[in-house]
Amino acid sequence: MADSEGNKTFDHKAFLEKASSRPGVYDMRDQKGKTLYIGKAKNLKNRLSSYFRATGLTTKTMALVSKIADIQLTITHTETEALLLEQNLIKDRKPPYNILLRDDKSYPYIYISGDSDFPRMDSCRGRKRQKGHYYGPYPSGGAVRESLHLLQKIFKVRQCSDSYFRNRTRPCLQYQIDRCKAPCVGLVTQEEYRQDISDTQQFLEGKSQQLIRSLIKRMETAAEELDFEEAAAVRDKINHLRAVQEQQSVTKSAGDIDVIGFAQIAGNSCFDVLFVRSGRVLGHKYYFPDFKIEAASADHLEDFMAQFYVRLFASRDLPDEIVVPFELPGADTIENAITSVSGKKIKIKSKVRSDRYDWLSLANKNAQQNLESHLASKSHLAKRFSQLQGLMGIDDPILRMECFDISHTMGEATVASCVVFGPEGPINSEYRRFNIADIEPGDDYAAMAAALDKRYRKLALNPEGEGVKPDLIVIDGGKGQLSKASEVMSQLNLAIPLLGVAKGVTRKAGLETLLYKSKELNPAGHEAALLLIQQIRDEAHRFAITGHRQRRQKARKRSILEDIPGIGGKRRSALLKFFGGREGVSNATVDELKKVEGISLKLAQQIHDYLHND
Repeated sequence: MADSEGNKTFDHKAFLEKASSRPGVYDMRDQKGKTLYIGKAKNLKNRLSSYFRATGLTTKTMALVSKIADIQLTITHTETEALLLEQNLIKDRKPPYNILLRDDKSYPYIYISGDSDFPRMDSCRGRKRQKGHYYGPYPSGGAVRESLHLLQKIFKVRQCSDSYFRNRTRPCLQYQIDRCKAPCVGLVTQEEYRQDISDTQQFLEGKSQQLIRSLIKRMETAAEELDFEEAAAVRDKINHLRAVQEQQSVTKSAGDIDVIGFAQIAGNSCFDVLFVRSGRVLGHKYYFPDFKIEAASADHLEDFMAQFYVRLFASRDLPDEIVVPFELPGADTIENAITSVSGKKIKIKSKVRSDRYDWLSLANKNAQQNLESHLASKSHLAKRFSQLQGLMGIDDPILRMECFDISHTMGEATVASCVVFGPEGPINSEYRRFNIADIEPGDDYAAMAAALDKRYRKLALNPEGEGVKPDLIVIDGGKGQLSKASEVMSQLNLAIPLLGVAKGVTRKAGLETLLYKSKELNPAGHEAALLLIQQIRDEAHRFAITGHRQRRQKARKRSILEDIPGIGGKRRSALLKFFGGREGVSNATVDELKKVEGISLKLAQQIHDYLHND
């Protein structure tokens, strides 16, 4: 069988009939025999069948399937073997539809030498060749430098090179600024220096509480011996350590743990790995894998961990435990694969409490924040504006977008929002809200027409002096909303492109229907443009619903008595106190109302009539 261009099409039905149901790896290839995607499965037949189902495939998956000309299978004994083979093949072939983490560089450590009477402290990368103690890994060189600066300030251990140390004849600047005790010229005894090294190691091992207790005893001893200068120096160390403890997450039970946070926005993912060593949070590192195939979050997490801990295991110091944001069906497979390549037994956990729960919450927040910042970057926005212009086939560049949304509760307190985006992101100063009145409650079409008329009527009458004309107007709604908007713009005689955004059948992000000139647009290949539309639509919805809630809350807090002529604050207060509240006033008769101080018979009748709509 061949397609319209004469290329041989893949007969998936015949292939699936003969496909194995055992664990293994599948290699999807195009017409030229080049690998498109490599995956592994516990049951190859079931997994591959999911790519060729009649419905439910995403745009990205359909794009991959349309290019398949052949699938080669490799059977393995276990799913763990399949995962190891998959990672080796991905590393060798670098398929375009697989994620490929580029994180081969080694992580930095803090190093304390072990072959000197006065050991030095420094940072290092790579293999642990030198004799001494290593602490880490730290997520970045900056995190190491920050820690070294702190340690130098508290414990005053030298950080100079051995050659510099051996050739000194007088103290250097570090001694002058009280960051070193000048062991190079004998201004500190070896015993005292060794104590500083021991204190530093305790701190790096996460034993801060034990260290503080030890320092307190030393301070008390020095004070008893009337060595008040030494007691004050130890006191300063204690204060520094306590201040550090307030800023860092420290747990009572030491351990080496990686905590993985996860966030996803409109098909874009971020993993944030929090490094905990000896009970101390050393920092975090985030990643933005470009998943070419749509899948469940657990599948994406499994793909990330397979690369992070299996393919790249040689470039990192593996922890004893990995905390993940949700249950991972393939956790056992990844644990076994890590043990196979590294020889180290690791436990993966998802249900955690206490400190681990706090760390996981922190990692998830970091992932969310980093992903939002990543998506809001200028380079990404410029790409999205360009793609949107191409998707709509507009000749003039889109430099200003305005999006409208309507919010109300059963027709109550209707509010319309107008948010503005430019190539550099949201222009918050030009956001507008419109309180909509004099329409049938719940009539979204009329509300949208009123909002557009309020926003653009003055612009239509005076194009040069009333506001800025947008290059595109986005309407949160389907064909009915878009048709009403088009009608209003025609009446105002304004020629501005209108784009409708209707929720799809599943009402999931990424599956919206885009309407332009009464036609549906196909966003395949324009994912960045679709993300921009989702972003401005979500912002318009947020801004509208916030305004609606404020207006509704204000209306419900307002007493109906405030609208009665002749009833001021003093009389209103007297009525509420006499009857115990608004309901008591509403149920009162005219005779009962006139008993309130300051309420005459005429005014009592007026209040009663107003409350009962007479």
